[in-house]
Amino acid sequence: MNQWDRLNNLDDDYKQKLQILYDTDGLPMEVRHYLSSWIETQEWDRAARDHALAMALFQVLLQNLDAQHGRFVLEESFLLQHKIRRHKQNFQWYMNDPCALAQKVLWFLQKEQEILDEAGIAEKVQNLQVEPTAMETCTQLELDRKISVLQTDVQCMAHTIICLEEQQDEFDFKYQTYNMESFTDEASKLRRDTVLQGLLNRLNKCRHSTLSDIKKLLDRTEELVELLVKTELVDWQRRQQKSCIGSPDDVCLDLLEKWFTSVAGSLFHLRDFLTKLDELSGKVSYEEDPVKARKPQLFSRTERLLKYLLQSSFVVETQPSMPQAKGPLVIRTNIQFYVKTRSGSHFLKFCFFYCPSVFKNYRRFNILGIATKTLTMVEGQNGAMVADFRHLNLKEQKCGGPGRGVNDICLSVTEELHILYFHTTFEMKGLSVHLKASSLPVVIISNSSQQQSAWASILWFNMLSQNPKDIKFFTNTPAAPWPQFGEMLSWQFLSATKRGLLDTQLEMIACKLFGKCLRLQNNYDAFTVPWSKFCKDMSPDTFWVWFDGILMMVKTFLVDLWRDGLIMGFVSKFKEKSLLMTKQRGTFLLRFSESVIGGITFSWVENTKSGTPEVKTVEPFTKADLSQIPFQEIIRNFQILLDDEFPENPLLYLYPNIPKDEAFGKYYSDKMGGKATTYCMYKAVFILAAIFHLVLVIVFFLTKKQLSFNQNLVISTISVIL
Repeated sequence: MNQWDRLNNLDDDYKQKLQILYDTDGLPMEVRHYLSSWIETQEWDRAARDHALAMALFQVLLQNLDAQHGRFVLEESFLLQHKIRRHKQNFQWYMNDPCALAQKVLWFLQKEQEILDEAGIAEKVQNLQVEPTAMETCTQLELDRKISVLQTDVQCMAHTIICLEEQQDEFDFKYQTYNMESFTDEASKLRRDTVLQGLLNRLNKCRHSTLSDIKKLLDRTEELVELLVKTELVDWQRRQQKSCIGSPDDVCLDLLEKWFTSVAGSLFHLRDFLTKLDELSGKVSYEEDPVKARKPQLFSRTERLLKYLLQSSFVVETQPSMPQAKGPLVIRTNIQFYVKTRSGSHFLKFCFFYCPSVFKNYRRFNILGIATKTLTMVEGQNGAMVADFRHLNLKEQKCGGPGRGVNDICLSVTEELHILYFHTTFEMKGLSVHLKASSLPVVIISNSSQQQSAWASILWFNMLSQNPKDIKFFTNTPAAPWPQFGEMLSWQFLSATKRGLLDTQLEMIACKLFGKCLRLQNNYDAFTVPWSKFCKDMSPDTFWVWFDGILMMVKTFLVDLWRDGLIMGFVSKFKEKSLLMTKQRGTFLLRFSESVIGGITFSWVENTKSGTPEVKTVEPFTKADLSQIPFQEIIRNFQILLDDEFPENPLLYLYPNIPKDEAFGKYYSDKMGGKATTYCMYKAVFILAAIFHLVLVIVFFLTKKQLSFNQNLVISTISVIL
């Protein structure tokens, strides 16, 4: 089945899109229908570049139209005869430029394929019973439709300009011819003047109509520009902000670039049309010529929209990033970092520079490395210009230099926000536009020990700030509403381990932050977290230090166990006890320590001599322990001494009731078994020896006797054992 037949078998919604596409004379639907097989088998893409092939296809097209006209004559289809004859006459305008006709046919075929692709995606989505997002079903499709209609109308306007030029040439020819003729009688002269006046009136009407149509196109284009710049681009920038701190938002620029490029192309065409009208008016002008009166305003408006669109299209696609950092937007002096800009423009030179802050007490930096790049379209992707700056670094200026600011703002190093700027000049068809883009605010550190606090600042800013250039954000730091805060914490785990936080885990974090009062609340939306409680340099035990310690431990040692949901993690001691007390003996769960930074422990249910359940917990395992023995091997080989002095592993069922080996078995390593057992036994012996030593010291103080010999003996015994 050919493409045209597939289009005619689509649902009514897509047939309506097809109707809108062909609601012009660019490529008449009758021609597309009756010559569908021939049209779809020709190399229109090559013909758009090859004049000889384009001319050959043009001639064959006219022959096919003649043949189709002959069929309608035989069928006595008078109306279709008339339409085909009129379409052939209209195609004659491409005699001098057959490549333009090939380009137009190719464009229509591509738009048809887009409709088919859209219908195919919708069918797959329906088969999978997955609902498209609101963005896909509404905004994107509506924008695509509006831009497609605009491009079609611009193509039609190109044809209108050609007709206007031919109409003017006809008037000019007859005017020159009549002026060379001599009329002996007044009647002949009057007839000449009447014919010329009629042609001039028609030309004037056509100019008025063309200018009005261009104005309408500009009105629609301006609406699209406003929608792209103030809605779609702003939404993308916000998504980029959130993606920098772990959000899974889509920040691909391909679709946005497609829209910007299409609208910019239409504006360039409108600009060319107005220039052409000006040329025509220069050849033939008269009193109250509408081109002279209206063209300057329309041309100025077109250039204003074009400059506005181009300036908005220059963005930082990949924010400044440093190797082995916690995330983007944290830069360390004298360490290379990477950044990428993108524009839909043509040949450009990109220059990167650091703009010092105007605030007093803010540090200032010099940029080192290659800060200028020149690219052509071939080096970019999809026609866009992409500049990769891979070897840049900043060096702090000496204090007391000239040009210091006037405002006295005192912030910590990790609360200072700086912006990096890029600029270039776009030049095309006599239009020159200065483009400038800026990064999101970055934190510049000088020591790796500042990374944790610097990343906390980046998290806080991009979570809360709606102004991407607000470098004074931390002079009056807002508190974070709990919904946003909890979502941001979940993103940290999602980006690091591919698994975010559950509502129950966030509930424990909320209780830790806000206290027991939250246990009486149904939700936490009304609560806020102040910046000082989250992270401040002068508080070493802030929430962020505790949370980040856990995150780094999970990312380094426990990522597989976390991803499989084996670690409950964020659960309070109170909640832990209430969960385990109702379970069978040997049920255990894994919990992050609330007191030890970067610690994880496990608790299990044990029955006392009286038969009542009791929850027991081990000391937290930290980086030092997990770097020696994998946590699953510690769980596998963990043992305690019972009353009869036989060691036994009390961990039998992972909460709620999963057999331990079923939960952790795929992570076991046979080679680690003996080593883990020895490690756990050594740790237990060491703890028991330390307790025994402490008892001796207490006895010493209570009895006030000299126990130096026994004490030394105990210490020696411990040394031998260890």
